Amino acid sequence: MRIFLILIEECSVSRTAVRLGQSQPAVSLALKRLREILGDPLLVRSGAHLVPTERGAEIGRRVADILAEIDGMVLNAETFEPSTDARSLRIQAANCLGTFFLPRIAAALRREAPAMQVDFSAIPDERDIFGEMEAGTVDLTIGNWPAPRENLRIAPLLDADMVLVMRRDHPLAERSGLSLEEYLALEHLSPTPTASAAISPVDGRLAQLDRKRRISMTVPEFTLVPWVLAASAGLVFTSSRPFAEEMAANMPFALVDAPPELGVMKFYLLWHERAHHSPFNRWLRSLVRRVSQELPEHQAIQSPKKQAASILPT
Repeated sequence: MRIFLILIEECSVSRTAVRLGQSQPAVSLALKRLREILGDPLLVRSGAHLVPTERGAEIGRRVADILAEIDGMVLNAETFEPSTDARSLRIQAANCLGTFFLPRIAAALRREAPAMQVDFSAIPDERDIFGEMEAGTVDLTIGNWPAPRENLRIAPLLDADMVLVMRRDHPLAERSGLSLEEYLALEHLSPTPTASAAISPVDGRLAQLDRKRRISMTVPEFTLVPWVLAASAGLVFTSSRPFAEEMAANMPFALVDAPPELGVMKFYLLWHERAHHSPFNRWLRSLVRRVSQELPEHQAIQSPKKQAASILPT
């Protein structure tokens, strides 16, 4: 019923999928089943948009009343007050979020839920994420690899350009960008073990392209990357623009745009179906989304070239 109601409200399969944290094919399949069950198209094409049928709109009004009554009963039965709640929570996060995003989440949690015990942890092997969420040992994951599992709820968070970080004496330090072939020929530094390439936003994307880069060195902690890169001639490091710019602001590094084939680094929230309707988890997801929208970097997260292109008249 809730999928149907949001479809009627949004008149869009893609926007409904974003709101529900589901894939577009899953929402399309749900709409198909609803049409078969109710014997009505429910939503029909009108030019470039979808509009509800008369029966679809009428059913939508009745469903809204039913869900409002159910939500009221649930909220009355389970209350959640973050300012006094003393539970422990655990958030897994992509390691490149450490300096420009996680401190702001920590500040918001301390401000809104000062009694909670908060555990930020690195993302383990991708195969372990579902099991930990199913067991309730992880409340929320902030990921950035290209192909998260479809058996978890997902909602987009933010996008960031990919850039290369290198020493200023690197032969390519003066370049504005690189081709994919040039990129693959370089010696790369990675904070992700080669055995865990599935959770790397870079190697995961290259795998989709059926390509592979040469990783000459890995480090166990993301905080070691700037120091190892500065001490190692010839290595390059690929990261999101906010983190790369922070590195370059504190140490003598050059930034070069990554090949366009790598696309953008997409950050998103993952959570288990068991926690989807939990008032606590809904509050936690809302808090992280609010923090992402308040990021100073959120408006400058793309390259200057792309920002300029976005405001030029077409």
